Amino acid sequence: MDHSRHTPLTHSELTEAVLTSAPIYGVDDRKVGTISHVHGSGAATQVVVDVGGFLGIGSKPVLLSVDQLNLMRDENGEVHGKTAWTKEQLKELPEHQH
Repeated sequence: MDHSRHTPLTHSELTEAVLTSAPIYGVDDRKVGTISHVHGSGAATQVVVDVGGFLGIGSKPVLLSVDQLNLMRDENGEVHGKTAWTKEQLKELPEHQH
């Protein structure tokens, strides 16, 4: 996926309504997870990414700061994120407890 033509999200767009259910892609552009929950808003936003599993079953929730993600909209306006983490690295993070 070519992200060069995608528009980065502004700080005001870093809200639960915009980010929930957004897919997250790893270094190889494979989907590594989906944002399931958002804490805070703006530059201090943290997101819970469900990593692995299928349809939320067997996934592991991990907490990431938005500065660990490149959050953007594609040409169709769909929100997604890209991270430098691999799925394996994300799975090694502590499980987020709600």
